[in-house]
Amino acid sequence: MELFDTHCHLSFADLAARAGEVVAGAIAAGVTRFITVASGSQEACTAIGLRQRHTHLWVAAGIHPHEAGKADPEEFARLAALWKERPEIVAAGEIGLDYHYDFSPRDVQRSVFMRQLELARTTGLPIIIHSREAHGDAVRILLDQGYAGRRVVFHCFSGTPEQAVELRSHGWWTSFTGVITFKKADVSRRVCVETPVDQLMFETDSPYLSPEPVRGMKPNEPRNLPHTVRFAAELRGMELDDLAAASTANAERFFGLDQRGCNQ
Repeated sequence: MELFDTHCHLSFADLAARAGEVVAGAIAAGVTRFITVASGSQEACTAIGLRQRHTHLWVAAGIHPHEAGKADPEEFARLAALWKERPEIVAAGEIGLDYHYDFSPRDVQRSVFMRQLELARTTGLPIIIHSREAHGDAVRILLDQGYAGRRVVFHCFSGTPEQAVELRSHGWWTSFTGVITFKKADVSRRVCVETPVDQLMFETDSPYLSPEPVRGMKPNEPRNLPHTVRFAAELRGMELDDLAAASTANAERFFGLDQRGCNQ
């Protein structure tokens, strides 16, 4: 069994200091591929350094909506250059809107989101979306920016089945975390069951959201991904190895790694 953690944060302080140990533990558990997601250009450079030591790790970079209030033209330019020049970066994100915490003003979040979509559009990179209590605005902005039919994934999807159907109608994907294992996550479980098997992807969002039966573990790590995928396989009435193979192939296809070889 080989699994792909499509969204973790190995450059965050809780994990970066022992990244080698974290990656080794994940590989021992069958998690052999990773996308580590960086917020901003400086963290992206740290993540690129990790990639240089761990060849089954790739990088995504973008300005998180929590950080939108700090964005300036220089940071947009640095990100745009990284997206175009660094082959280790295989996605733009996570970018989007967060109306739950509102750490940045909503109008600023929308402006920063739109600017990043404009800059990323010419790169052809997949887009990783953070959307919390902002579904309507996120969808509208993506459509206005011409992203219908492009590679877009709403990571850690927490919306309704109807919203998931809407996203799929635009050609966009959803990915699932350990949240589906939580006792009160019936809606997320339903979305996971209803998602076509050729669009399923799984993530840990480490260092957050440890799944059952290790929910109290802090920080979460990629080695815990098998708990989530095993739970999803039982939900869907599938063999674990079959779902592992399908979701890994899906992730490689979505991020374009099937075209370049897994070590490139």
